Amino acid sequence: MTVPAGGIFGVVGALAAFPLRLAAREVERQQGQLRRGVTRRTSHVVFGRIYLAKAGDAEIERRVAAERATGRKLISENGFLRLLGLMKAPEASALSRQSLLDQSRLAASDLDLLSLFDAFEHDGEPYSFRDLILARKYAGLVAGGASWGAIARSVHRSGPVASLTAKSLNVGSQHGRADAIYLEGGQSELDGQLLFDLGSPDDDTLEELFADAEAAEEAEHHEQAAALYQRCLAIDPSDAIAAFNRANCLRAVGRAAEAAHDYARAIKCDPGFVEAWFNLAGLMSDQSREASARRHLQKAIALDANYADAVFNLARLEFDAGNLAEARRNWSRYLELDASSEWARMAAKGIQFVDLQLAQKSAG
Repeated sequence: MTVPAGGIFGVVGALAAFPLRLAAREVERQQGQLRRGVTRRTSHVVFGRIYLAKAGDAEIERRVAAERATGRKLISENGFLRLLGLMKAPEASALSRQSLLDQSRLAASDLDLLSLFDAFEHDGEPYSFRDLILARKYAGLVAGGASWGAIARSVHRSGPVASLTAKSLNVGSQHGRADAIYLEGGQSELDGQLLFDLGSPDDDTLEELFADAEAAEEAEHHEQAAALYQRCLAIDPSDAIAAFNRANCLRAVGRAAEAAHDYARAIKCDPGFVEAWFNLAGLMSDQSREASARRHLQKAIALDANYADAVFNLARLEFDAGNLAEARRNWSRYLELDASSEWARMAAKGIQFVDLQLAQKSAG
């Protein structure tokens, strides 16, 4: 397998086994793109195992469900490295997903999440006989009270996952933690945070800073997040996602000029960054700079003809400017993309109003 031509990979979390900088270089060599985070153009979402140490099970489950709902292909860290040719593929296998579920009694949702975080020899079907052994062990752990997350966070601490097939795993802890997993006989307790020191100091610092910035942004601590994203950019000035996120934070606290600068910086780093064009258009519109807002919205639509929000905003901008025919055309296009939301009802009303105005003008 190789990287699909033109594939755009977004990474959620950080890679545990390989520096993201080197992975990005290899993706680009194979004619693809790799970015932190996920944008509209992202075709494949890689879930790095460090994400397990940064987020709880419920948050991860929501994020996985949201990305799966978009139709993007979800890939585990090991699956991604195999795709790049940076990790050897496991031996041939023949078990289907359904067969593994039937024989192990592991819940389908647990199987998919454990696969996504490389708790099996294979990251998807076809699975191997060793994967079936592991699935049965994991099903026993779940029955004993362990969550899929506790299993995923623990198994990588013991060396190669496949080595667990010859060991007995139990739920519990010599240190009083009921949701930890340990090897029978107490030889090794598997309760680690999945932090591997395989990158350079700059790689480690950057990944930690970016994760902290995202957490601050999620908590709406926008000033703090902007400062952290700025530190990320000091390490890697080419990071379009960090520039875009910083711009969003600056816009949220009213620092419009700086926000515009960082949206422009994101676009310079990645001219195809559709959301950056769109958000910059919104900022221009807020400042009553309609001509600039129109250009940026048109650019966003040129890059992504199915970007419904951009189409709607352009229609509204044209309507406010008195360009009724253009407003109608864009609202009609919006209804092709979204026929049922509240925004769709607003677009339909806009078309009705324009038709009435044009009819009255024609009659007059």
